[in-house]
Amino acid sequence: MREEFHTQLSGLGEQLGDMCDLAATAMRDACTAVSTSDVALARQVLAADDELDQARDRCEDTAQQLLALQAPVAGDLRLVLTALYCSQKIERMGDLAAHIADAVRLAHPEPAVPPELESAFGHLGRIAVEMAERLADLIRHGGVRCFAELNETDRTVDTLHAGVMQAITDPAWSHGVPAATSLALLVRYYERFADQAVSVARRLDFALTGEIPAA
Repeated sequence: MREEFHTQLSGLGEQLGDMCDLAATAMRDACTAVSTSDVALARQVLAADDELDQARDRCEDTAQQLLALQAPVAGDLRLVLTALYCSQKIERMGDLAAHIADAVRLAHPEPAVPPELESAFGHLGRIAVEMAERLADLIRHGGVRCFAELNETDRTVDTLHAGVMQAITDPAWSHGVPAATSLALLVRYYERFADQAVSVARRLDFALTGEIPAA
């Protein structure tokens, strides 16, 4: 019975890892759509969001079955509860990637990001994708505390976010208030994606140690 339980628990980890892969792909494609003004790719990201929603539902179903049928305790219980929590956060990462893609659709035929901010948004996108990929690796291989690492990466995201906000609120900003408003929302999606990744990392540390690390 316990062998079957741990097989199912391992499968739950694989499901979470797959969700991170989907979130990373969604963010990568959304960022490509932003940098190239590719509306067709943006629409693909929006359409693919359902797949991550369904993956979240499957992950929750598996976790709930383990709770109901196996009555896990101690470390095993922490793992199942962590999976339930993280599935919601990773699904939210997918939603945020979809919001980024939708910004491309809404801005069309104009680019979503003006030339002077392309570098900042490109950097944000690369970091976000790397965070999701790192989570997938950590979930699949485990045994390593990861909150401090991703929390430090998030500080870079916060710095880039602040830089964009400074640029769009500067009196020298030449693209108007509507563009500034759209960019404030867009950069917030990147920042929130990173925040969700850090939340997942915090819970992974909890599953490993039994303590939730302080921010």
